[in-house]
Amino acid sequence: MTEHNVSRFIAQMGGEQLITMFDLLPGVLFWIKDKNHNFIHANQAFIDHKGVKGLPKIVGKTDFDFSPPHLAKQFIRDDNKILAGQSVTERLEMNMTETGDAAWYATSKRPITNRQGEIIGSYGITRHLQKQTIALSGVDAVKVPVDYIRCHYQQHFTINELAEVAHLSVSALERRFKKYLAKTPKQFINEVRLENARRLLVETNTPISQVGDETGFTDHSYFSKQFKLFFGELPSDFRKNSRK
Repeated sequence: MTEHNVSRFIAQMGGEQLITMFDLLPGVLFWIKDKNHNFIHANQAFIDHKGVKGLPKIVGKTDFDFSPPHLAKQFIRDDNKILAGQSVTERLEMNMTETGDAAWYATSKRPITNRQGEIIGSYGITRHLQKQTIALSGVDAVKVPVDYIRCHYQQHFTINELAEVAHLSVSALERRFKKYLAKTPKQFINEVRLENARRLLVETNTPISQVGDETGFTDHSYFSKQFKLFFGELPSDFRKNSRK
């Protein structure tokens, strides 16, 4: 079969028939959004994950309708990167299950283009890694230091101390983080602190300087600089905009 015939066959199938195939993949959440971050389609696993009855309860909604504000804002931030032409491939991340428990997921996202090559939306898949042995081997490889960081991010500890907790050399620790999380231990620590700072800014009235202190940042100006680099806004602007 020639390439032309393959393209013609796929075109005859129609997009609707293609996307319904994602209902056949157990444990895979699939969604499509337009440029305004509205859900256009989702598979049954995604619908079940959000705890709603049927696709009509998903279509036209955004992440703010289903997720806590600090998580929804992160999803929108990710989407904006995709709409700018970037992509995410098999990013390992901690998220919430439909029962509210923390679990490991692998997420991939891509832009959607029209026939003129213009980006008109995005789509993505997320896989719950609980039953995937190969993926879990990667999670297990960094589980001890990751758990330590998530429990002690408010405290001040060095990479050497983190390596000791994990019973690894510093170089081995850094290799594992790079391999399985695509970031250094220092970057992961920073992201965990910033994520918790963002949650406090949304969910509490704690003064911004105190938010930095409570999430492991001793220098207020450094906290503000890092927050803006990661989330695109100063903490004060983020709090104000999140409450509009």
